[in-house]
Amino acid sequence: MSIEIDSLSHDGRGVGRIEGKAAFVAGALPGEQVQARFLDRRRRFDALRTLEVEANPGPDRVTPPCPHADLCGGCSLQHLAPAAQVRLKAETLAEQFAHFGGIEPEQWAEPLTGETLGYRRKARLGVRYVTKRGEVLVGFREKGSSFITAINDCAVLDPRVGQRIEALKELIAGLSVYNRLAQIEVACGDDEAALVLRHLEPLTPEDEATLCEFGRTHDLQIYLQPKGPDTVHRLWPEPGNGPDRLFYQLPEWDLTLGFHPMDFTQVNADINQRMVSQALAWLAPEPHHRVLDLFCGLGNFSLPLARQAGEVVGVEGEEALVQRGRENAERNGLGNVTFRATDLQQDFTAEPWAAEGFDRVLIDPPRSGAEDVVRHLSGAGVERIVYVSCNPATLARDAGILVASGYRLVRAGIMDMFPHTAHVESMALFERESR
Repeated sequence: MSIEIDSLSHDGRGVGRIEGKAAFVAGALPGEQVQARFLDRRRRFDALRTLEVEANPGPDRVTPPCPHADLCGGCSLQHLAPAAQVRLKAETLAEQFAHFGGIEPEQWAEPLTGETLGYRRKARLGVRYVTKRGEVLVGFREKGSSFITAINDCAVLDPRVGQRIEALKELIAGLSVYNRLAQIEVACGDDEAALVLRHLEPLTPEDEATLCEFGRTHDLQIYLQPKGPDTVHRLWPEPGNGPDRLFYQLPEWDLTLGFHPMDFTQVNADINQRMVSQALAWLAPEPHHRVLDLFCGLGNFSLPLARQAGEVVGVEGEEALVQRGRENAERNGLGNVTFRATDLQQDFTAEPWAAEGFDRVLIDPPRSGAEDVVRHLSGAGVERIVYVSCNPATLARDAGILVASGYRLVRAGIMDMFPHTAHVESMALFERESR
C-alpha cells in the first residue's frame, strides 16, 4: 500500500488517509510517500508499518542507530532525528494544554536532554522459544505484534545488559526450562545490575548452577520469580544478612538511594538527576518550609527536598516503597523527613500529618494523573506546586483544575526521559494567585 503522510500523531506515527479513512503509519514522517503494510484495520482508522520510503524523505529522517528499529517495539522514533523528537514532545505538551481549556504557561522551560543510547536502566524483556526457528528469543515485542523481536543486542538498554542479549539467549537455551521462561526484568543501579527471571516451572540444581555461573561471569545479580512478585528472591550472589538492594546516587545532595530490583525507579539516571535539580529549583524550598511530596516512591524527590526544607512528608500508596523511603532516610542520616502510606484516591487533608498544612507541594503521579489530589489541594492554600508528569494529557487536565481554582501556570517544559520513544515526561510549576 502506497500512502502519503500529512503529519505526525502524538505517538510518533505518520498520519495519512486511505480512501478518506485515517491511517497511522509507524516509521513514516510528514511529506513522505511510503510503501506500508497493514497491521490492523478498524472501523475508524487503519494501522500500518512502513516498508520503504518511496519519495520525498523528510528532512528530519535519519538512519536508526539500531538495525532492529524498523521492527522492534522497544523504540518508535529512531528514524527521527533526536532534536526533532524533542520538538515533537514539546509540541505534544503544548497541544494538550491548549486542548484542556486553552492553557499556556507564562514561560516555556528549555527541554532537559541527554544521551540517547545506552540510557535505559529498567526494562521488561520478553522471552520465547520459537519452535520453527529452533531458537530462544529475548527482547521487546515487535511493533503491533505479540511476537518477540529477534535481536542480538539493544542500543538503548544499559550496555551491561543491552550488549549481552546474545549471551542471554545462549544461557536460556541451555536450561532445562528453556521454553518455560516468560520474561526478564532488568534493573540497573550505578555499580550493579540485576536480572529477574520469571520461570513457569521449577529449575533444576543444574539450571541454578548455570545461572550462578552466568551472573559471576558477567557481573550480574540473578533473581528468580517462580510465581507472583512476592516470590522474587536472589540466587546470585548468595543472599547476605541485609536486604537485597541496588543503589543509585544523587551527588548534588550527597545522597545514596537503595532499591529492590522490582521497585519503580526512573529509567534514565542522568535525566533523573537533572529532573530532581530542576524540581527543587522551581519549588525553591527554604529552611522554614513544610513540604509535601505526593506519590513519593522510595524518596527520589523527598530526600533531596529534606536537604533544603525544614520538614518533608512523603506520601505513597504502596507500603513497600514507604518502607524503602524510611530506609533511605535512615541511610542518609535525615531526620526531618517522614513517609506515610496513604490511599491518594481519598481526601487526605484531614489526616493528622496534613493538619498543619504545607508551604510547598511536589506531585509525581502515575499516568492516570492526580485529579483527586489537585481537587483536594485546590483549597489548601499551598503557595507553590511542582507537578512532574509522565502523561501530558492528564497533566493538562489537572492543570485546568488548578488554574480554575486560583493558580497560575508559571512554567512548563519536557524532559526527554525516554529518547527514541513517544513517551513524554514533563514538569509544570503552579503558583497561587495573590489575593
